[in-house]
Amino acid sequence: MAVEARETPWSSGGRRRFRARMAEDRFELPRELEEFRAIVRQIAEERIAPRAAEIDETDEWPEDVYKVLVDNDLMAVGYPEEFGGSGGGSLAFGLLIEELARVSAGVSLIPGVCKLGVVPLRVAGDRDKERSMTEGICRGDILMSYALTEPGAGSDPAAMTTRYAHEGDAFVLSGTKRFITGAGVSQAYIVFATADPSRKAKGVSAFLVMRDDPGVSFGRKEDKMGIRGSPTREVILEDCRIPADRLIGQEGEGFAYAMQTLDYSRPAIAAQALGIAQGAFDVSSRYATERQQFGQRIVDFEAIQFMLADMAMKIEASRLLVYRALALCDAGDPRMTYFSATAKCFASDAAMEITTNAVQILGGYGYIREYPVERMMRDAKITQIYEGTNQIQRVVVARHILKSLGA
Repeated sequence: MAVEARETPWSSGGRRRFRARMAEDRFELPRELEEFRAIVRQIAEERIAPRAAEIDETDEWPEDVYKVLVDNDLMAVGYPEEFGGSGGGSLAFGLLIEELARVSAGVSLIPGVCKLGVVPLRVAGDRDKERSMTEGICRGDILMSYALTEPGAGSDPAAMTTRYAHEGDAFVLSGTKRFITGAGVSQAYIVFATADPSRKAKGVSAFLVMRDDPGVSFGRKEDKMGIRGSPTREVILEDCRIPADRLIGQEGEGFAYAMQTLDYSRPAIAAQALGIAQGAFDVSSRYATERQQFGQRIVDFEAIQFMLADMAMKIEASRLLVYRALALCDAGDPRMTYFSATAKCFASDAAMEITTNAVQILGGYGYIREYPVERMMRDAKITQIYEGTNQIQRVVVARHILKSLGA
């Protein structure tokens, strides 16, 4: 009785097919995304990099740079075409953030925080608000901010005390949100508030609040270590009365929306960290080829070569993690919670180490503001803190590991 031959991965036909697949899948971005990267890099280097040090020094909102982003349709990247965006999804948006952060982390937050404001509308299925806000962002008419953190509720957002109550056909909000990126500049705010603090997460709802709503004011601008030029202030709500249709999604679902939003936003912070790290590596590696000590370039010393090698390896590892997390966001893959936390934690830890080493390679020059690596080192630190501290990311990752083990 003849036995039909089967093709296996180790048979000659299987090996040929495997090699063909591997030749096609080189873990590279599609050509159109690399072309997009080149366009953003050119704009960033020509129009943003020359302003980066001044923006950091003055800590002023860079209206001219914002206009550059709008005029070049970069504020539309990553949004659906049906809402006035240019498409591209999370992966294209991550590339945008990476390339902007490579020259200025503060500027990368302009599109970054707007996207953070839109995502809760998407996850809540609130299409009308999503369309309205997205169209405004893409046109350059609206900036958005995300108001979750409070003075006593940082890593524990369910402990928030900002309250809301029904009053006729309106909601009234009272409380203070702290460390809100873009506060005062943004026209629209996603505000999370609770009907009853004792209910913890189950009492939280989300609302769309506008800057000119009665009862909205802002605290002093924080004088930050890094990401300067991106204003950070308190958002103060004093009997802020808003129409009932400003509720986002369903009442009592706000905490779920906030957590789902972070799954989408953490890869963008990872992309920001990646961009900062790449920028610092570019500066320090070029410097190492020019700086002379003991009659030779410092790049010829093995100690410097090893530092550059470690920096390069961690950048490449970060990039693969970041792009995978962004791709999972585009696919709506349930694994994105795990990979978003992993990418954010790894890339931001790597960025802090890489920027510190970049300062070390430049030596005394790295410690002065004439060179950008000290700014990049200051900028990198926040990526380990916001969108959930890296201690929280490790909790998320560990929980997924334990769940997979049935422990």
